[in-house]
Amino acid sequence: MVEMKAGPSVLAFLCVAVVSVFLLGRPEMSEGQGDTREAMLARARAVEIDSEYVPPPGDPLSHHVSGFAKTLCSAVFVTGLDHEFAAENIGFFSGPYEYRRRVTNLEIDRDERRVHLTLPNGTVRTAKLNGDHGCVTLPVGEDDVLFDPVDIPSLLPDPSTQSWPMGDVIPDIQFSDRIDTEKVRQAVMAAFEPTNGMTAAFVVTYKGQIIGERYGTGITMHTPLESWSMGKSLTATLMGVLIRQGVYDLYQAAPIPEWQTDGDPRQEIRIADILRMSSGLRFRGVADPDLDLSLGYPDHLYVYTGSTNSFGWAATRPQQWPPNTIGRYRNSDPVLTNYLIRLGVEARGDEYLSFPQRELFDRIGIRGMVLETDPHGNYLLQGYELAPARDWARLGNLYLQDGMWDGERILPEGFVEFVSTVAPAWEADGRPIYGGFFWINGTGSFPVPRESYYMSGAGGQTTLIIPSHDLVVVRQGHYRGAASGGRSLRQALALLMDAIPEG
Repeated sequence: MVEMKAGPSVLAFLCVAVVSVFLLGRPEMSEGQGDTREAMLARARAVEIDSEYVPPPGDPLSHHVSGFAKTLCSAVFVTGLDHEFAAENIGFFSGPYEYRRRVTNLEIDRDERRVHLTLPNGTVRTAKLNGDHGCVTLPVGEDDVLFDPVDIPSLLPDPSTQSWPMGDVIPDIQFSDRIDTEKVRQAVMAAFEPTNGMTAAFVVTYKGQIIGERYGTGITMHTPLESWSMGKSLTATLMGVLIRQGVYDLYQAAPIPEWQTDGDPRQEIRIADILRMSSGLRFRGVADPDLDLSLGYPDHLYVYTGSTNSFGWAATRPQQWPPNTIGRYRNSDPVLTNYLIRLGVEARGDEYLSFPQRELFDRIGIRGMVLETDPHGNYLLQGYELAPARDWARLGNLYLQDGMWDGERILPEGFVEFVSTVAPAWEADGRPIYGGFFWINGTGSFPVPRESYYMSGAGGQTTLIIPSHDLVVVRQGHYRGAASGGRSLRQALALLMDAIPEG
């Protein structure tokens, strides 16, 4: 069956400024700046390398509509949401309202599992469900992806037959002598109040066991939800697996093929620098303190919406600063980390697309993560992944347990400390908020100990690891409710701090 919606009336949303949409619900972007913006920029100018900036090609409207098409496709065919609900509430990051309003025709083809959006000039942007790889936006003029999809089955048993965390069965473990169960209950309720916070899932684990859990209407423990940049922390984890397996060393120079020409300054960039968002590449991010939208479409978004080889684009960006000098939140670094993951996996003769499930997910009980790619089959795990809250809780507990799982070391010794320690380049700006693809609560933006660290995604997606209290807290929500949902999360966390003692 094909559903048709003609005209802009279906998409008659509020217009929100682009930058505001990007930053909505991201406290880490507005707090903990330390030095003034001017001082940050002056320090960056003092060490800047003279290199040319070339903006991404293409029309911003087409790019934003590409992002909107992918968002709708994933919401409808992966998460299972109504397309009109998704258009109003999901994934504004890569397809803001002001661009959604300009779509002249919206078509949901449920037989072919495709979304077609028509621009005012007649161009059609199409996103399709691509098997186990979720949704991908096709290049204009192409009818399919440019790689061969693979099946990615989990080798784990039916989760209903296994106890948490490897399965869904919650063991009967009593913690009433150590925690205030009533306050835990209140915390779970607080995460969903008020309703305009649009919290979709909330999971609390204590000492690895689920002690609080609730889902929004139509959402279950198995529903893959938009997660956005929490995928960056997943990317760090996959790199950690390869380091543990001896494929890479954390502090080696990053072996990006495009950087191997004699005299290329990018040969000085280490894997650690990339994980710390400190590569120094000239790659405009939407959270840059000097963001100038007049310079063209930001690279940060282009690797989502450009329908291009994202690895190739990031790898060919020039150097802006020496590595490990200036910290900036830019998608160049997680994209390049995923490039390195692909290179490392394929160099040893393994299949790349099934690597996360085979080498990580099946080892810690994750069955529901859907990892999405660009049209060339490159994982876009800087933010294109959907997963149930329980799976994020499993990943958080891997870190809470110092990279160990059931007596087996999955991440190398010292890796958890690395990702949860403030990166030197960020510390130099007086911003103790970023580690190794994990945010750090160094300015107290959350009412939990400042040593806590977290995965964070646009729209209020959060997985908090609180070692002092043996807690992992996951909150996922629909994008529109980010601001209110963030306040609800803080109320819930304050209650949890009262409910659960340190140690």
